[in-house]
Amino acid sequence: MGEAEYRDSSGRSLTDYPRPSVAVDTAVFTLDEGEGLLVLQVRRAGGRGWALPGTFLHQGESLAAAVDRSLRIKANVTGLHPRQLHVFDDPGRDDRGWVLSVAHLDVVLSDRLESRFPDTTRLVPVRSPGRLIYDHADIIARALEHLRVQYADKPDPYGLLGDDFTIRELRIAHEHVAGHPLQRDSFRRAMEPDLVPTGTVTSRGRGRPAELFRRRG
Repeated sequence: MGEAEYRDSSGRSLTDYPRPSVAVDTAVFTLDEGEGLLVLQVRRAGGRGWALPGTFLHQGESLAAAVDRSLRIKANVTGLHPRQLHVFDDPGRDDRGWVLSVAHLDVVLSDRLESRFPDTTRLVPVRSPGRLIYDHADIIARALEHLRVQYADKPDPYGLLGDDFTIRELRIAHEHVAGHPLQRDSFRRAMEPDLVPTGTVTSRGRGRPAELFRRRG
């Protein structure tokens, strides 16, 4: 005889409780120098609007595996490592039924998204993500809020710029995240303790050649 079925203090088993469906939705951010901070969106099946890449969790599947599957199947993007951001659990958030969404976030260089489907995906400025299904606009807003906290006092912690960058490039990236201009001298003083000079200069961009830096540590 097997082990007795688990029952709680009221005598109910796990199957006596209604269970929501569980989904994953992922905000993937990247940076474009001209357009600013962008978010990856996918066209819904049948061409009915746009959404974040997402899917329902399959039985026996981990959340990370579901995220990878949704990005691969819906966007043709692979090799990312999104992190959990927040659980969106409003019982009325999805008109298909009771669905929890475990939202994820990743921030990548633009070349990590070059494989995306050209006709059924798009990169849209986070400041105006368009009309999205369910609470996907709220997921983007929550992801951006998280990013702004991380970027408040550390130089490009998510690596929007790659390994080497000028102070100007760093400031512009932080301005795109913050959503407003930053005072140049104050920004430089705040960031310099966490930067290491590379000893090389670059002539990319405007003006005179500028020194390249890396993040410390």
